[in-house]
Amino acid sequence: MALASLPCRAGRFVDDSLKVDGHMRHFAMYLPDDLRAQAPLVFILHGYGAGIWRENPMLAAADRHGFAVCLPQGLKDPQGKPSWNVGYPFQQGWRVDDVKALCRIARYVQKRYHLSRPNTFLTGMSNGGEMCYLMAYSKQSTFKAVAPIAGLTMAWIYQSMKAQRPIPLMEIHGTEDRVSEWTGDMENKGGWGAYLPVPVAIGYWVAKNRCTHEVTEQVESLLGADGHPVVKHRYSSPTTGCDVWLYEVIGGVHSWHTADIDTGEEVWRFFSRYLE
Repeated sequence: MALASLPCRAGRFVDDSLKVDGHMRHFAMYLPDDLRAQAPLVFILHGYGAGIWRENPMLAAADRHGFAVCLPQGLKDPQGKPSWNVGYPFQQGWRVDDVKALCRIARYVQKRYHLSRPNTFLTGMSNGGEMCYLMAYSKQSTFKAVAPIAGLTMAWIYQSMKAQRPIPLMEIHGTEDRVSEWTGDMENKGGWGAYLPVPVAIGYWVAKNRCTHEVTEQVESLLGADGHPVVKHRYSSPTTGCDVWLYEVIGGVHSWHTADIDTGEEVWRFFSRYLE
């Protein structure tokens, strides 16, 4: 385990690893200064072919609000790309169980770094966002809420899996995303496999969580007229307490959307509603 200081951050990184199903799973922990015992924990998953992003937008929020961050590294898939196994066509035959691995890593870091078991959350972009959806559908109790960014619900997940329980879910997605199309790709024109339109994917969770109230608000981009306005759709459930938030970035492309909103702060605002 190696320690390294991060310039301009009120904390430090710790590189760590854990063996799961014969694979060494590497990850970095970001620990803000003066982090209290049993602090919340947020996992952040990278996109397809990427790696541990030590300048991601959740770190500033971690410093402000006092939560730890885990940045796992995906294993290389059959194409040789670091990724999360969400059943893309070119991942066929790949036996890696990332749901199991991420839950195991969470239990390990909760214990090793004295972090909260009930207050553990999951976010990620693109392929990492797809992994958030797969986790939400899976039978697990490790992650209390998920927040995919530019993520998709693969058609096979929707058609073959039934979510075991309501779970709070937030999605941030650009309407002009040409990698993860807002309108879906049920014909697999993009090669990632068939996936649902974003509103349909969100509608599943609105129904599953028994949300009965909707509040819609449009806010200006942080860049003003030069940016993309954001329509915030917030669906609430007095029955389950598991809300669904959809941030529709009008004209936004495939990104974390940090030019238009404080993504880290917005995601944490959602997660913090579920702290025990």
